[in-house]
Amino acid sequence: MLEIDMEYRKGVLFIRLIGELIESTIPVLEQEVTHVMKDYGIGNIVFNVEGLDVIDMRGINALLKHYELAKASHGRVMLCGLKNDLVKHRIENSHLLNYMYETSDELTALSYMSY
Repeated sequence: MLEIDMEYRKGVLFIRLIGELIESTIPVLEQEVTHVMKDYGIGNIVFNVEGLDVIDMRGINALLKHYELAKASHGRVMLCGLKNDLVKHRIENSHLLNYMYETSDELTALSYMSY
């Protein structure tokens, strides 16, 4: 199961992922987040993964897809909340952080996006 909490402030869409970002839950991410990004032309996004328990390679690829959408809108993507050891290990081994910046929390991400 995947829960998504979104908040838009100061030109940045904060996407808080809770639960599992795996093959079976990716349609939830695409239905909720992709739709908002495309409809409103949102480019700057912050994925908060602190609430994720599990992520698989398809979940990582889904994050990469949203990076590509943001890049097409001339935006930036940040990742924060890498506290779960399993999630952190999978993300670091995937080289996803070669594309996205990592910060400790949303406030730090917001201050970085402001520059």
